[in-house]
Amino acid sequence: MPPRFKAILLLALYLVKTVFRRLFTSRKSGIAAFRANYDADGLPPVSLAEREAMPDFSRCIACGLCDRGESGRIAASGGAYRGLMTLVLAGSRSMPDYRAAAYSFSFVTDEVLAQKEQICPTQVPFRGIARFVRDKASAVGGALPLPPRVDSLPPRSA
Repeated sequence: MPPRFKAILLLALYLVKTVFRRLFTSRKSGIAAFRANYDADGLPPVSLAEREAMPDFSRCIACGLCDRGESGRIAASGGAYRGLMTLVLAGSRSMPDYRAAAYSFSFVTDEVLAQKEQICPTQVPFRGIARFVRDKASAVGGALPLPPRVDSLPPRSA
């Protein structure tokens, strides 16, 4: 059988198979199918408004101004929070990491984030990033919980 004829025959066969499968089987579609496929990977769907806001999240130029005065929070976190710049550059750019990033954002209040927005030369929306990360993390199970005792962290307060 000539290769070209075989290729056309296979394409036609799979076209017919695909059409019949779609007509005679009930499958999830849209957001339900997306969630079924990607929730386990920590990838919740993104709304149109969130998609439009995302380019603003990448304004950070790694100047480090937002990390000034963060040593107390970094020390109190026992290494779970390594500074705002690192969190914005690394933790908030990979959706499967949002559960860990949401935990790190728990060490910084919205008031502090608002102050950091004022000194940022590129006007990074820190509160918007934190809200987005927290929302997406909660959609797939919430911020990563810590085990009851971690040797490298200070003891938990009751």
